[in-house]
Amino acid sequence: MNKGFSKVTFPNACQLMRWHFHPMGFEATMDAPGSLVARLFDRKSGETLIAIAGIPCATVMNAADVELIIEAIEAELEAFTPPELFKSYA
Repeated sequence: MNKGFSKVTFPNACQLMRWHFHPMGFEATMDAPGSLVARLFDRKSGETLIAIAGIPCATVMNAADVELIIEAIEAELEAFTPPELFKSYA
């Protein structure tokens, strides 16, 4: 991820995460002032692969914050997704 930017808004952070997780679908919404719900899904079927609530975030974040969110989502994905399904996106 480009470390050159200093701050990104929540919508822009979501776009960075969409690019990171492509070809899987990604969407996130703030569920509280300081946390988000993230969902990774199969673009073809729309089936949710994993949804994670309560991930710390802010309306404006720096690159390190976005990296931490991505790492948290990846850790959950690895823990709960059958390896053969995850490999189809690698």
